[in-house]
Amino acid sequence: MKTRTIGCGNLQRMDDGAGVLVAQRLRELGIPAEIQTGGAFELIAGWDDDEHLILVDAVMTGAPAGTIHVWEGSPPRLPHAQHFSSHGFGLAEAFRLGQILNCLPKRITVFGIEGDQFGIGEQVSTEVAAASERVAQQIAREYAPEFQEEAVQFAD
Repeated sequence: MKTRTIGCGNLQRMDDGAGVLVAQRLRELGIPAEIQTGGAFELIAGWDDDEHLILVDAVMTGAPAGTIHVWEGSPPRLPHAQHFSSHGFGLAEAFRLGQILNCLPKRITVFGIEGDQFGIGEQVSTEVAAASERVAQQIAREYAPEFQEEAVQFAD
């Protein structure tokens, strides 16, 4: 199964760096992970070849900082929060556009890490940093066989 993991965000925008922290940690664990800003057009640019897309991003749903949300589907049913994503035109819009263009991956898993502070600066809250580590460990635990299978295919 072709699986791609993308950590979305910006380390210069405090808790918005959650997805980037997860991607960096996965790389440290030897699991491939991309880093993107999370803009809709950037996201859909190459995901139509993916069988399983794992996206990690900071979200704002009103839950306490550090809360981990998981949504699955193709496309996943995201909550109708006024400010779901810290990106103006982000995940929900990317999924809608992907449906219109008929280019969604077969399976999509979104890990949303509830953020609190999205100002300018590199300081990620302790709750978001801890949640980012938990998400990275969960992805490594649950999906590592898929990544190892891909590595074997590339080696052949």
